Amino acid sequence: MNDQIRVTPIRVIGADGEQLGIIPTEEALQSAKDSGLDLVEVAGKEEPPVCRIMDYGKFKYQQSKKLTKGHSHTTRTKEVRLRPKTGQHDIDFKVKQAIHFLSHRDKVQVSVVFRGREIAHVEEGHRVMKEVVEKLAEHGKVETPPMQQGRRIVCTITPK
Repeated sequence: MNDQIRVTPIRVIGADGEQLGIIPTEEALQSAKDSGLDLVEVAGKEEPPVCRIMDYGKFKYQQSKKLTKGHSHTTRTKEVRLRPKTGQHDIDFKVKQAIHFLSHRDKVQVSVVFRGREIAHVEEGHRVMKEVVEKLAEHGKVETPPMQQGRRIVCTITPK
């Protein structure tokens, strides 16, 4: 690039893609500086070497954008915990959090946790779970239906 090109003469391609022909390296460097661009060696193995007048910083930026374009979002699982005695406002707040997670393409695991003697009223936990799943139905779909695992009821919801 620029002063690192030692070979003379070189074949030069202009900034807009036209052939400038075979010219001495110093002359090509001067025309690149006059246009405010860089002289970059494109094909060093050719005879004579091929160089192009271009904005090297912009070129590197576009190359890095092409490399990072294929990256995708890694799905994480976020958990929202509730209790069978959770109040209505708190349930609404947790649903709002779950909607936020789903909008960022993360899975949401909704858990209703029972403590102590609450396990005697499993139907209350199922009611809370059913209410949450209904409110999240338009933002995601149920991956694993609500099922009891020991002292908790668990359900996984994926984004639509």
